[in-house]
Amino acid sequence: MDTIAAVPSRFQFGCHKVLHLIRDQWKQVCASGQLKEIEVVITSPMSRTLQTAVGIFHGEDQPDRLDVTSFEDEKVKGDDETSTFNRPPIIAYELCRERMGKYECDRRGTISQYRSRFPEVDFSLIENEDDILWKADERETHEEVMARAMKFIKWLWERQEKEIAVVSHGVFLDQTMIELFKNNKCSPLNDYDPHSRFRNCEIRSVKVFNESVMGLGSDSFSNHCGRIRIPYGLEVVQIRDSTKDNVSVEELEVTN
Repeated sequence: MDTIAAVPSRFQFGCHKVLHLIRDQWKQVCASGQLKEIEVVITSPMSRTLQTAVGIFHGEDQPDRLDVTSFEDEKVKGDDETSTFNRPPIIAYELCRERMGKYECDRRGTISQYRSRFPEVDFSLIENEDDILWKADERETHEEVMARAMKFIKWLWERQEKEIAVVSHGVFLDQTMIELFKNNKCSPLNDYDPHSRFRNCEIRSVKVFNESVMGLGSDSFSNHCGRIRIPYGLEVVQIRDSTKDNVSVEELEVTN
């Protein structure tokens, strides 16, 4: 894969968060070992992302579930006594769902069905039982997806957590990256082409600074300063979910 060197950001100092954006293939994500300090998981309310979020952080494949503690529990332990796995709260949120309209694979089920299937997930932020955002005769434009992605990033920034996992979809994450890389709003932490589509299980990381988020047009932001793993930055990790290369989300047969 063609790569580009990391470009130094204009914003070298300031408040930050650590954010992981994830696309399915949860077994490979777990094996990467990058998600041990997540404080909260924000997931799209689609079955494929709900399965990924629960599989990564509350999965049955993890050893003895009784021995697994949350990030908050782990912080109060001594250095010699830490948990191998992390079980942060999982919250479903509509803003980070896939591009909406026309295709049934991007239409979510009812919240009552999801609550029954995924009791580990908090659905309290979703107002409507049925999917009123999806329209059979109208497809969301890329510009609308990008605007929604930036609204979502602003919402994340106002949360109190410093390290957040976001489980979402290809088009949504692609539009997020396009906007963040405009005008040097962020800088990559490893070598990759930020404009290319993701391969299966690929992980990409970038730093996004408080000043960058402020530049997206928010009227006000809480100053959640701190130093969590990545100094002065917001780390973004994306992982491709499709088992088919070079196939758009619209072409996939997925049950929601």
